[in-house]
Amino acid sequence: MTNKEELGKFWESTPFWELLTPDEKDLLHQEVEIVHYRKNEIIHMEGDEPTHVMMLVKGKVRIYKEGIGQKPQIIRLLKPYDFFGYRATIAGDHYNSCASVFEPSIVCRLRKEIFIKLLRKNNELCFAMLTLMSSDLAISELQTVNLTQKHIRGRLAESLLNLKENYGLEADCATIAMYISREDLANLSNMTTSNAIRTLSQFASEGIVGVDGRKIKILNEDELTRISRMG
Repeated sequence: MTNKEELGKFWESTPFWELLTPDEKDLLHQEVEIVHYRKNEIIHMEGDEPTHVMMLVKGKVRIYKEGIGQKPQIIRLLKPYDFFGYRATIAGDHYNSCASVFEPSIVCRLRKEIFIKLLRKNNELCFAMLTLMSSDLAISELQTVNLTQKHIRGRLAESLLNLKENYGLEADCATIAMYISREDLANLSNMTTSNAIRTLSQFASEGIVGVDGRKIKILNEDELTRISRMG
């Protein structure tokens, strides 16, 4: 945990902060808490009952489902100040996916009872969360189409572009600021690890990307985008 002043600064960095009344801001300062997670630590499992709504403050988090043979399918990647766990909380449901961290991460948590209380009393906040949920649904629907209809090259190209969009590039304006394992890249692209390795090597030989261990440089974004669009 950390002090209340630091907690407040985290929430004040979100677009939802200005939607709250002074009393609601005071309530957040009193109720919100911080949890530190180690690399690859589980935040919640599919089937767990939600106790908090969460916001990633620092680090990287994967949302995934266990598939056939316990093969994980990554369905969402989180970056700092992304919310998660709110769908199940609002629906009064159990989690339908798992969450774990790629690297040491800090998560801000608010008890579900407080979150629901805020939604019931603050129409602007409720509408903002509804908008966020609708956006997530649209992204999920698009991802479903991409992962089921695109060929392997198109799926991998899509994943690399999503990593760049989500986490940005390093100072060289080419290296994706996310060092992802081949297994995680495969799970993100709905393919086997061997196919991910082979396809990434093909991209490298064609001069589309550069590979140095887990570091991936995008050398020809136009071609990567074309491959993604063509599927």
